[in-house]
Amino acid sequence: MCRWAAYRGNPLYLEELVSSPAHSLIEQSHCASRAKTATNGDGFGIAWYGDHAEPGRYRDILPAWSDCNLRSLARQIRSPLFLAHVRAATNGGTRRDNCHPFVFGPWSFMHNGQIAGFDKIRRKMEAQLSDELFNARTGTTDSELLFLLALQMGMAEDPVGAVGRAIAEVERLSAEASDTTLVRFTAAFSDGRSLFAIRYATDHKPPTLYAAPMGGEGGYCLVSEPLNDDVDAWTEIPDGSAVMVSDDGLATSVFRPAGLAVAA
Repeated sequence: MCRWAAYRGNPLYLEELVSSPAHSLIEQSHCASRAKTATNGDGFGIAWYGDHAEPGRYRDILPAWSDCNLRSLARQIRSPLFLAHVRAATNGGTRRDNCHPFVFGPWSFMHNGQIAGFDKIRRKMEAQLSDELFNARTGTTDSELLFLLALQMGMAEDPVGAVGRAIAEVERLSAEASDTTLVRFTAAFSDGRSLFAIRYATDHKPPTLYAAPMGGEGGYCLVSEPLNDDVDAWTEIPDGSAVMVSDDGLATSVFRPAGLAVAA
């Protein structure tokens, strides 16, 4: 399983999540403590927002702990909203196009989890994409294709609902293709204004997700696992939850694959 961290609030240097904390994302890339696999060495990526609508992005297939450029960039780049990811591959080879975050227009997306039997339904998922979104697909992962499917299903107008509709469709296709229907999905995504996250699994065993205030009033960090040992600072986000961080701070809602959200 992968590890990731995301932030929205007053501008921070990326190193505040990526490299400086005791359990920074780089530390988690070779010594994760709350994942099935401790090593996440199949590449990494960062996406950050600045003066333009579309995010900047840097990805590589090197393990995060061995890329000196990542530490240097994280020390110099300051942003009010960014996503960072270290990868443990489950679907798709170790290549740059398969490293998260994925981007399209103003959107960025990263994922920790899996679609069981993905190879059996990949073609049917691809068939639902417009030519523009199909041609935007450069990698081979289930994560990228699920992101594009959510965009197809209206992410620009209804981000959480679109992801819910995409997951519901994946579960439907999986049920048709085999006896195994399993989606494990803990993801963060953003349009450059708000930061969203979802924690969900068909079997109610999703990858972990935590939140903590950071960066002053209204700022929050969302992570796969806490960045330090201050256990009181971190709140675990329950299974079946959607999170939005905006100018109003952090809000949670109940997440259902059909796309319906109920205030928590």
